[in-house]
Amino acid sequence: MKLVFAGTPEVAVPALDALLASGRHEVAAVVTRPDAPAGRGRRLVASPVAQRAEEAGIEVLKPARPRDEDFLARLREIAPDCCPVVAYGAILPKTALDVPAHGWVNLHFSLLPAWRGAAPVQHSLMAGDQVTGASTFLIEEGLDSGPVYGVVTEDIRPTDTSGDLLTRLAFAGAGLLAATMDGIEDGTLRAVPQPVEGITLAPKIQVEDAHVDFAAPALRVDRVVRGCTPAPGAWTVFRGERLKLIQVTPLPDHDGLAPGELAVGKNNVYAGTGSHAVELLWVQPQGKKPMKAADWARGVRIAPGERLGA
Repeated sequence: MKLVFAGTPEVAVPALDALLASGRHEVAAVVTRPDAPAGRGRRLVASPVAQRAEEAGIEVLKPARPRDEDFLARLREIAPDCCPVVAYGAILPKTALDVPAHGWVNLHFSLLPAWRGAAPVQHSLMAGDQVTGASTFLIEEGLDSGPVYGVVTEDIRPTDTSGDLLTRLAFAGAGLLAATMDGIEDGTLRAVPQPVEGITLAPKIQVEDAHVDFAAPALRVDRVVRGCTPAPGAWTVFRGERLKLIQVTPLPDHDGLAPGELAVGKNNVYAGTGSHAVELLWVQPQGKKPMKAADWARGVRIAPGERLGA
């Protein structure tokens, strides 16, 4: 088939690579979000998908909005058979959805209908799921509600962050998306409507969602930290300034600390929660680089009874 691939961040690059390597389909063009400011100089930088496409000599389309007539006219000129999508980052209008004969097929990082929305991996971790996966489905005008072509599953490991899990899903999902294109082309694959039961939503994680409540149980604290790492970053407050929490570990046998209360050992830092304590392993003070929690504690000289939290 002739394909137009739509995607933007680094997590979409493995899928583009899989389609380029398949040898079975032609990736005629790539659609991605416009260049965005990045770095200290805030200069405009092309998306990871755009950079990969340019390396491969593929036409790159960067519409400000996918409903722009210039973009739609070019899409019709290319006349793709199908448009595979991974984390493109914009809502596709019906005028775009109607162009390819086989529609737009999205690779979504959950087992649909669970975790429809922008942040499925983060929500899955924060909810304490033990298994997740990726799904390919036909995009329709509803939110991640279209019929499903295929799935792959992935176990969630006890120390997974959203970054760890998303990386594994990106590569597993790349193979699924390529196989989905093959099945659509040869007619062996049919999309199946999603169940009406089991629908959960995964809206974008806001900064306030990443605020760690130390009155919650230790397992909840751990899940929020892992789910919000690397972005947007779990955080608390210490001495009136924001402190990012990069890695903690629950300690079921360590009690006696009030929620948020800190205790410092020779090479360890502990914080109380609503159940048992957690050990702080890596933190990032405001305006500084990530550091081991023990090094941070030595630098700030924590007094007895000091706490994390507003």
